[in-house]
Amino acid sequence: MRLTPVLSSLGLLAQGLSRFLLSAVSLSALGLAGAAGLWAQVPLMHKVQPESGRIGSVLRVDGVALGRAKVDEVYLSDHTFDLKVKVLNQTDGFIEFRIPPFVKPGRLQLVLKTTGQDPLVLEQPVYVTVDEPKAPKPNMQAANTTAPPAAHGTK
Repeated sequence: MRLTPVLSSLGLLAQGLSRFLLSAVSLSALGLAGAAGLWAQVPLMHKVQPESGRIGSVLRVDGVALGRAKVDEVYLSDHTFDLKVKVLNQTDGFIEFRIPPFVKPGRLQLVLKTTGQDPLVLEQPVYVTVDEPKAPKPNMQAANTTAPPAAHGTK
């Protein structure tokens, strides 16, 4: 059995790996590599609390790079229609918003629009469930709107 082809294949693999490592080191030295450096500048939402709410509820979404310098607008999307939400409070670490009055109940994805000359619309890996509005309680007094029967008087 000849081991020469196997050993030469391993040698080529080692050369390729060393070239890859050298290019990664040179990119890192130039400041062009490193996931933390690149991703820290892109707004990213991680989780929303509470995960569901009704129209008018205030929700808080946590993430990175969510400040006014990076995020211009926030939307709820059903992948057919994007509805802009009212942002109440915004920092680099979180955004608080109110569920708008015209949103349809269901599972909706958070979408944001970045700031700048060429803004991007970025779908986020975070979903919100909008619950059905509460049914109004029947008002017993309002339900009985008929006038009381007229009394028949005698002359």
